[in-house]
Amino acid sequence: MKDNTTSKEKMLKKVRKALLERRDNPYPNLEDQPLYEQPAEDEILEVIFAEEFIATAGQFMFCEDEIQFIESLLNLAEERNWHKIYCWEPQLQKILDLYGYPFYETDKDFDQAEVGFTLCDALVARNGSIMLTNAGMAGRRLSIYPSVHIVLAYTSQLVLDLKDGFKLINEKYSRRLPSMITTITGPSRTADIEKTLVLGAHGPKELFVFLLDG
Repeated sequence: MKDNTTSKEKMLKKVRKALLERRDNPYPNLEDQPLYEQPAEDEILEVIFAEEFIATAGQFMFCEDEIQFIESLLNLAEERNWHKIYCWEPQLQKILDLYGYPFYETDKDFDQAEVGFTLCDALVARNGSIMLTNAGMAGRRLSIYPSVHIVLAYTSQLVLDLKDGFKLINEKYSRRLPSMITTITGPSRTADIEKTLVLGAHGPKELFVFLLDG
């Protein structure tokens, strides 16, 4: 006799059978296992992150201290002829004020902003990504609207995988998680138009990370 059962009915039958024959989770510790092969002992997170970040068209600079950071920033601003650099986070403003670095601390003339300068919550070495939230004064706009986004990060914020980054954020904010948690992997890009890669289509055209030891 010909079986007239449809493919959909066969699939649902298998699902029902599986639900009736429930078993204990065969992999109870799956979430605790590493997603990828662990890096070699001689590999350090700074190097892994830098290589992956540069591979996504990001621009990376390691600084041993704040003075080297300010000097690198001054040289870069002079080279690029930047004048409208916006910085809204008090911790970052304190560093810039200490060395007399000029910046906009309000959103006055924000439509003319050239550079958005922010902190971050974590750096994910595995894929060279930056983890941001909207918990700080920079909110959502400062990392998206200006054509250049500069991030100041610390070696203590380096993690291997995304799950480690979320763990760091959970520890930082406890039960008051920010309403936005996002990752940035390189400058904004799209290939929607005739499959031609265009940078800066939906956000910053250039992305810099200054990694400060500490």
